[in-house]
Amino acid sequence: MKTYLYPQNLKATANIWLWSLRDFVILLITALLAVVALVNGMGVVPLVFVVLWGFVTIRLEDTTVLDYLRYAVKFFIGTQQIFFWRQ
Repeated sequence: MKTYLYPQNLKATANIWLWSLRDFVILLITALLAVVALVNGMGVVPLVFVVLWGFVTIRLEDTTVLDYLRYAVKFFIGTQQIFFWRQ
């Protein structure tokens, strides 16, 4: 008799630690390129961008910091705020 254990949601995205699989691969590739740039004397700026990308793509409860930033920009800049005043 075989017993299979499945996750609760089979359509869930793959996660590695605190990142989605896509963000984790991007993070690894850019970190490798940033280290190569650091060794070649291009400075620390690429490494700073990699750390910043790593921070904004941390996924907790299916939402990232980048999602919150997108929502804030859409709310405060992208959409018109309409107010109705009563008399």
